[in-house]
Amino acid sequence: MIAKLKLLTYSLLIFITVVSCQNENNEAKNSKNQTQQSINPNGDSELALLMRAMFDEAELVKKQITNGEPIKISLKHDEILTAEATQAEKVASMDYKAYANVHLQNIKKLKSSEPDQLIGVYDNLIKNCISCHQALCPGPIVKIKKLQQNEVNKE
Repeated sequence: MIAKLKLLTYSLLIFITVVSCQNENNEAKNSKNQTQQSINPNGDSELALLMRAMFDEAELVKKQITNGEPIKISLKHDEILTAEATQAEKVASMDYKAYANVHLQNIKKLKSSEPDQLIGVYDNLIKNCISCHQALCPGPIVKIKKLQQNEVNKE
């Protein structure tokens, strides 16, 4: 009877230890995910998060073009017209809407381009991003310029 009680006690202790360690790991992972998503101390808008994802996708497409691989566009780029922005008045402007629509046209062209056309279409896409940011939100221009195809040769 005492042996069973000791076994039950040890089993319970091990179970509690394992469960508490898993909770600590999950909390650490959740904290890390929140840090990666939001780099702005005041929080990030839907549009800021979308544009960061678009940057990551453009980096991948640049590598795919460089390596002669088929390109993969998986983001919903049309959300550029509906995502909540940090400064709503800027995305309400006709300039923003025009740049956003050109971006969507360039994405369509990129998806349907022949391999020998990809570099030119991709470059137009990035040039449009730079033009839009020069007009409306210059902060990320240096980062966006790294997406230009002529940067491939520097890597």
